[in-house]
Amino acid sequence: MAQGWGGGFGRRSLLRGAAAGSGVLALPGLAVAAPALVRGGRPSAAWGVQVGDVTTSSGVVWVRSDRPARMTVQTAATESFRDARTWQGPVVGPGTDFTGVTALHGLPPGEQIHYRVLLADPDDPRRSGEPVTGTFRTAPDRRRDGIRFHWSGDLAGQGWGINPELGGYRIYEDMRRRDPDFFLCSGDNIYADNPITERVTLPDGRIWRNVTTEEKAKVAETLAEFRGAFRYNLLDENLRRFNAQVPTIIQWDDHEVHNNWYPGQLLDDDRYTVKDVDVLSARSLRAFSEYFPVGTLRPGDGDVDGRVYRVVRHGPLLDVFVLDMRRYRNANSPDRQTDDPQGILGAEQLRWLKRELSRSRAVWKVIAADMPLGLVVPDGATDFEAVAQGDPGAPLGRELQLAELLRHIKHRRITGTVWLTTDVHYTSAQHYAPERAAFKDFEPFWEFVSGPLNAGGFQAVKLDGTFGPVQPFIKAPDRANTSPAESPQNFGEIDIDGGSGELTVRLRQEGGEVVFSKVLQPGRVGQ
Repeated sequence: MAQGWGGGFGRRSLLRGAAAGSGVLALPGLAVAAPALVRGGRPSAAWGVQVGDVTTSSGVVWVRSDRPARMTVQTAATESFRDARTWQGPVVGPGTDFTGVTALHGLPPGEQIHYRVLLADPDDPRRSGEPVTGTFRTAPDRRRDGIRFHWSGDLAGQGWGINPELGGYRIYEDMRRRDPDFFLCSGDNIYADNPITERVTLPDGRIWRNVTTEEKAKVAETLAEFRGAFRYNLLDENLRRFNAQVPTIIQWDDHEVHNNWYPGQLLDDDRYTVKDVDVLSARSLRAFSEYFPVGTLRPGDGDVDGRVYRVVRHGPLLDVFVLDMRRYRNANSPDRQTDDPQGILGAEQLRWLKRELSRSRAVWKVIAADMPLGLVVPDGATDFEAVAQGDPGAPLGRELQLAELLRHIKHRRITGTVWLTTDVHYTSAQHYAPERAAFKDFEPFWEFVSGPLNAGGFQAVKLDGTFGPVQPFIKAPDRANTSPAESPQNFGEIDIDGGSGELTVRLRQEGGEVVFSKVLQPGRVGQ
């Protein structure tokens, strides 16, 4: 981006033991030294565990060790780990910043899986550390079993980091207590271009105090600095406890590298000695692949071979189509061109999305976009960052790709598409309909925006009329960069009923209050 939700626990009870297995990392003070390789003793996993890209039968487990270690994962149906199944993982070392992932397959659908990760000396398996535990639910393979998930984005942005005086990233505890099946993080996970200082003075004179680290004291340029930026968030106990209970689907956006970046860009930013954004983005993607359990990325000693865009199938009710609107886009510009085959997705990703949407048999197809569709997000005085550019007429520039996709969805009679995004640092709901639009060859659909998780809040941006949006709800600050101490942070919640197939969207704010809700019916056009 240019500037850089209540109720009880519902249908599930909280899971015992998730907090105890989160791998608590002590914070002796606000300043935290960069971690060093530890020699001697037994391996430790103080950064907790994560699981990602969970399906009906699979998932990817992540851990970080404090030294070289052999990773082993055990899974079981109960916390006692009776009749546990063992999965041999990799030896983790400096080539992946001591992180590792182990893919699990052949899991039972719709079941609670308990797992523990063991780290052992590669040369002496008897020298192992304390196991770190977690749990997750596999996706149901029967339609009658419902689904709940959350989404949001934008973490540690605009200099607002982990503030122990306010309880750190409290929003993760709000989400964990609602016990979702998974969390979709829509990007801007680290704000590599936003350093974290020890203190910031708020407009009313109060002092915001951050946990700081060496790597987060400057913009990220080296691989070590990007790794440190991803590692920073794991200092927060709320996030580690959340990770031990809730699997994730992760995507990325601009602030994983630099504000509003695009391939081929040379930065005009005096804070950087490395100006080539392609070099920076490659380093960030490698660190991203090391610090998140993404099924299509595999960390290794060389360049990352894989992609962020993918489809995560969550049983008969839901497919999640994760987009990458960053790596394949054209340059930000006034965006008025009448022919634009590259657009914001690139030609190959667009073909992939059309093909996979056509193949999907899920009742609901959630399209997880890291940028909004009809919100006008500027990049400077004349250029634009997202899809819309403010001209309410026929599609131009990047809008041409969206028009092609929406036409495909209509003509292939693909039902149940819902767009989820973040990026703009407020929460809103947009409904798009051809009778209000300049471009009319599409079926009506909804787009919902949430966030930030822990970043500055910003004022609302304008709507572009090309695809006929109206905004029945919006909640945004009245000034730029309001701190999390001044403006509630936001997350979205989706409930899909297993019996009726109804999809309920709730926009929630920190503390759990519902500020907007909408019920959508399966298979219905024009809602």
